Amino acid sequence: MIEPNHDEPRVKVTREPLTDFGYERVPRGEKKARVRGVFDSVAPRYDLMNDVMSFGLHRWWKAFTIARTGLKPGDFALDVAAGSGDLALGLARRVGPTGRVLVTDINRRMLERGRDRLLDRGIAGNVAYVQADAEALPFPDRTFHGVTIGFGLRNVTDKPAALREMCRVLKPGGRLLVLEFSKPLLGPLEPLYDAYSFQVLPRMGQLIARDAASYRYLAESIRRHPDQETLKRMMERAGFERVSFHNLSAGIVALHIGFRL
Repeated sequence: MIEPNHDEPRVKVTREPLTDFGYERVPRGEKKARVRGVFDSVAPRYDLMNDVMSFGLHRWWKAFTIARTGLKPGDFALDVAAGSGDLALGLARRVGPTGRVLVTDINRRMLERGRDRLLDRGIAGNVAYVQADAEALPFPDRTFHGVTIGFGLRNVTDKPAALREMCRVLKPGGRLLVLEFSKPLLGPLEPLYDAYSFQVLPRMGQLIARDAASYRYLAESIRRHPDQETLKRMMERAGFERVSFHNLSAGIVALHIGFRL
């Protein structure tokens, strides 16, 4: 009979927690790389696809957001997951030459695209660009009068961590504005919205951006994103006060606003 050797080292098997990547479940450490791949692919046609897939409405959604930032000339603002820079452009105009806007994105290609677009619009002296992860913002506490994130939160792996970071870097009295696709209130028209999202949108992605898979992921990520009330509660747990939201285009998009007190 062979006695067990209790001195042998035990192999500890650990399994990395899973998270959503669209409708897939992937290891948390893998999601950022996969999201980066999506935006590396779509960056060259990102703005054209935004216009086509929203029928131009994204411009109104973003203007609505900028109008509610409460920012004044001379203020300090942060745009997180800035993409091609539409919100950053509005922030820069709002704070003026005496203010300052920091633009961040985890994806270098999108950050470069945003920088080039703002330069083409003559926006330079009051804007700086930092490649950064929303879950670990490289800025001191209580730095900004306002923070925005537009159509980026649903791609973040750890959303509560990102919300806590955005709260941390706000000054007391500053506000966060989260513009994101949400739970539509379409009633009997909801099947049409689903058909558009899962059939038409990937086909447009293939035709215009030569990438159906990335736009299929984007449609799936919208369905996995928290609904309006859930996101409101998440913001409150992250430290925000007086959290409210506006449903835009029948709730297809929602703007959440929260204050750091």
